[in-house]
Amino acid sequence: MSQPLAEHAAETLARGIGRRGFAQAVAGVVGLGIAGTAAACSSPGGGGSSATPSGTPTPGGGAILQPGTGDRPGDHYLSSEPDQVLWGYVPTVESQSVLRMDSGQTVTIDALSHEGILEDQGRNPREYFGSHGVAESDVLQDAVDIASEYNRTPRNFDVDGPHVVTGPIFVEGAQPGDVLKIETLEATPRVPYGVVSSRHGKGALGVTAQGEAPAGIGLDEVMPPRATDGRNTKNPAKYGNVSTFTAVEDGHGVMPFGNAAVRFPLRPFMGMMGVAYANAPGLTSPNANSIPPTLGGGNIDIGLLGPGSTFYLPVFADGALFYVGDPHMAMGDGEVALTAMEGSLRGTFRLTVCKKGSGDAPSVAYMYPFAENQDSWIPIGLSDPDGAANGQGSDLNAAMRRAVVNALNFLEDDRGMDRATAYAYLSAAANFTISQVVDKTVGVHAQIAKSHFA
Repeated sequence: MSQPLAEHAAETLARGIGRRGFAQAVAGVVGLGIAGTAAACSSPGGGGSSATPSGTPTPGGGAILQPGTGDRPGDHYLSSEPDQVLWGYVPTVESQSVLRMDSGQTVTIDALSHEGILEDQGRNPREYFGSHGVAESDVLQDAVDIASEYNRTPRNFDVDGPHVVTGPIFVEGAQPGDVLKIETLEATPRVPYGVVSSRHGKGALGVTAQGEAPAGIGLDEVMPPRATDGRNTKNPAKYGNVSTFTAVEDGHGVMPFGNAAVRFPLRPFMGMMGVAYANAPGLTSPNANSIPPTLGGGNIDIGLLGPGSTFYLPVFADGALFYVGDPHMAMGDGEVALTAMEGSLRGTFRLTVCKKGSGDAPSVAYMYPFAENQDSWIPIGLSDPDGAANGQGSDLNAAMRRAVVNALNFLEDDRGMDRATAYAYLSAAANFTISQVVDKTVGVHAQIAKSHFA
C-alpha cells in the first residue's frame, strides 16, 4: 500500500464511527434473528435471538469483538483456539468434536479470518495490521494466538488451504443419510476492517502452473502481473502477492485509489459452512484440504447465505460434525481476484437434524447442498463435488448442468411440476449465477423466486 493509502486507512480507523454507529450501520445485514429465518422444518429448542454487537471499545470508538467479550446469544459459544482449530484443512468423518449440542439449539461462533495472519503477510497480525494504521489493541487476540502458536499440523503455504476452520460440532441425533439444517441468525463483524487478496497463480486471471496465460487472455493480462511473481524464491513473504487493506466506514468497505475511494456495502456471511465429508486418514489428507467445496459443503462461497438464510447439507458422519470458516464481510459473485473482503465474524447458527422421509428438508438436500432465503430457493451445482480424491475438476459447464438438474429435481419432487414445464420455467424466470471460480472446484447457484409460487 502506498503512503497516501496507508494514511487514508489510518485516518478512517482513527476517526471511527462509534460502537453504536458501527452496530447500526451493519444491523440491516448482520442480524435478522429467529423470526427472519427461512424455516422449512421444525426447530425445537431455543436461543439465538438477535442482538446488538458490543465489545471492548477501541480508542477510535469502534467495536472490537475479542474472544469471550460482547453479546454471545447462542445456547452455546465456541471460540477459535490454536489447539482446536484446523488451519488449511477441514474435519474428516473420523475427527473428534470440540463441542456437542442438541438438535434445534443455537451456537455462537467466533470465526477468524485468515487474512492478515498468512505467511505471505508475515504471519504476524499485529505488524501487518499495524502497518495499515490499526492499533495493537484493535487486533484480535485469537489472530495473534493462532499466528504464533498454531502447531496442530505443519504449515505448508504452497499446499495447505489458507482457512482457519473452527469446529467440528457434534449435533446429537445426526446420522449418515440425514440432513443438517443450518440457519444463519446473525453474522456480526468483529473488527471494522478487512482484506482482499490476489495471489500469483490463483484467481480468475492467474497464470497457469506452466507459466502461461489461462485460456481466453494474454500473458500481459494475467493478474497479479507475471513480472511480479516471486514464487521461485520459495519464501512466501517475497512472492509478490497483493493484499488490499479495506477499512469499514458507515457500514461500507472503503478502498482508496489515488485521491479517490470506492465504497461498497457490507454483506457479511460465512464463506465456509460444512459437515465432515472426507473419509481420510490424517489431518492433512489432500481430500480434506479446505479450499475445494464438496458434497459436505465447506468453502461454498455463496453470498446469499447471510443472516436469514438456511443451508441444508447431507450428513456423512455421526453427529454431522459441523464447522465454519472463511468469514466474509462482502463478496461479489465470482470472487474473481481470489478472496472476498475477508474479515472475522461472530456468527450465530441454529443447527437442526432433518430425517429422511419427514418432509422437513428439500429432497435434493439428502444428496446435495441446497439453500434458501426469504426470497428464493437456491439449488447448487459444483464442478467436482467429490473433492480431490480423483483429481480436481473446474469445469463451469459441469457445475452449471448440475445446478440445472438439482433445480429440476427440486421443482419436480418438492413443488409438483412436471419436468418439461420446470425446464421451461427455469429458462424463462430463474437466474443462474456463478458462485465462485477460484476454489479449484467451481460453483454455480440458481435463484428460484418463491413469489412465483405464491
